[in-house]
Amino acid sequence: MKKLLIIFLSCMLLVPSFGSFFVYTSFKLNQEEIAKTICVQRKMVFNSCNGRCELQKSLKKYADNEKKMQNNLKEKVEVVYIQNTPTANFKLITPIESAAELFAYFDSKPVSVSNSTFHPPSCFI
Repeated sequence: MKKLLIIFLSCMLLVPSFGSFFVYTSFKLNQEEIAKTICVQRKMVFNSCNGRCELQKSLKKYADNEKKMQNNLKEKVEVVYIQNTPTANFKLITPIESAAELFAYFDSKPVSVSNSTFHPPSCFI
């Protein structure tokens, strides 16, 4: 199911890029009918157009339509990307001063010596 969905969406993305190809293909399939019924030069004796004038009209119409769609997309993109930047209200807060507590007071002389310092283990040989 996922593969079919992926293939379908890929085809839908590629269809607009092949638009002029589809116009040309439909013209070639119906060229004789177009040359007999729609062509401007169909009543001329030496008709060298063979309906190509209609092909040019169709391609021009497709190109104009494509440009209109691109302009519409540009307008939509411009509308989408307009940002409203929020303003931040910062308030100045006075810092809280904390008194640092010192654990070693150098006011008086030491009273005793500590023997609990680290000593490496002694080996018994």
